[in-house]
Amino acid sequence: MLNSTLVREWMTTPVITVAPESPIRAAYNLMKDTGIRHLPVVEQEELVGILSIGDIREASPSDATTLSVWEMNYLWDKLTVDRAMTTKVLTVGPDDLLLDAVRLMLEQKISSLPVVDHNKHLIGILTESDVFRLVIHEAERVKTAL
Repeated sequence: MLNSTLVREWMTTPVITVAPESPIRAAYNLMKDTGIRHLPVVEQEELVGILSIGDIREASPSDATTLSVWEMNYLWDKLTVDRAMTTKVLTVGPDDLLLDAVRLMLEQKISSLPVVDHNKHLIGILTESDVFRLVIHEAERVKTAL
């Protein structure tokens, strides 16, 4: 079963995205409100990066800063997604084998893979949560077959 399962069967669609010029605060709030940890960055329908909670953390001022709260809020409001996003994004296609995609996630120590079509347009995202859904589905299938 898993040897023939395609990415398209388990990827999440539609994908919540953000534009590169969006304020980082808005992107963070979107991630928090929707419960996601990875936000693909799209410009003119093309994937140009991905923003993670870790990227936001790295771009944020250190807790040890001497800046005032007002100065930090000012900087936070001026910071845009394109300044914090990862631009070298590994992707998969919808017709790639799911097993290969999961192996890539494991080998590269990443927890999501944007799914793009032949025109590099974002059509889905495969996340750890999708893989967990598959594991649960397969465990329940095996259990009922016994």
